[in-house]
Amino acid sequence: MGEACIKVTKYFLFLFNLLFFILGAVILGFGVWILADRTSFISVLQTSYSSLQVGAYVFIGVGAVTMGMGFLGCIGAINEVRCLLGLYFAFLLLILIAQVVAGTLFYFNVGKLKEEMGTVVLGLIRNYNASSGDSLQEAWDYVQAQVRCCGWVSFYNWTDNVALMNHSKVTYPCSCEDVGDEDTSLSEIKGFCSPSNATQDGNNPEKWPVYKEGCKGKVQTWLQENLGIILGVCVGVAAIELLGMLLSICLCRHIRSEDYSKVPKY
Repeated sequence: MGEACIKVTKYFLFLFNLLFFILGAVILGFGVWILADRTSFISVLQTSYSSLQVGAYVFIGVGAVTMGMGFLGCIGAINEVRCLLGLYFAFLLLILIAQVVAGTLFYFNVGKLKEEMGTVVLGLIRNYNASSGDSLQEAWDYVQAQVRCCGWVSFYNWTDNVALMNHSKVTYPCSCEDVGDEDTSLSEIKGFCSPSNATQDGNNPEKWPVYKEGCKGKVQTWLQENLGIILGVCVGVAAIELLGMLLSICLCRHIRSEDYSKVPKY
């Protein structure tokens, strides 16, 4: 009966570590996505909150270590090597502590992140240059077009842009244009636009054919939804880590002798 339990625990721990390896790859991929994404609000977040980049590197590091731990756990479980299982347990404990600390720090800095976001976006709108190919401007254009909003609090934020307001006829940000259900390409939402029938009677914001709602509420909702997904993934990973720690300790206690010749040599 005891041998059967050990065998079941061993193979269950192996399957668990296979899942753990996959989750590590997901965490690593998420970190890479944060660094590589240049066409969504993530790129704006990176500018508004420099710690997000640090967090991305942390995700990449934790994901890589998690994959390594999954591989180490598989070898330790199948070959019943107490040394590897003990090392596996210690690293899992360290990763779990690091995740709890990082999650706590991030949770208590969400308010600061939202404040800095608003400051950066308003500065971006104020200094927006229609002839520039700045990637941050393109990201904000993409956000306004996709989320169907204009400005931060409201479309009136764009009246702080001197270059825009100096136009002698109705001119507005192309990415703010209310196009209904039509799809627009990225090249069509950059810079400033003017209606074909615009007259030289000044640039009156009330005549802009744009979305009236600001992006603040929608972006914060988007951020909250994605934070929920991230939190769910982290909780799932933590639960799996605890299970792995428990299984590794149980298996380690029941291994009476070690045969290092079982460990594959490369």
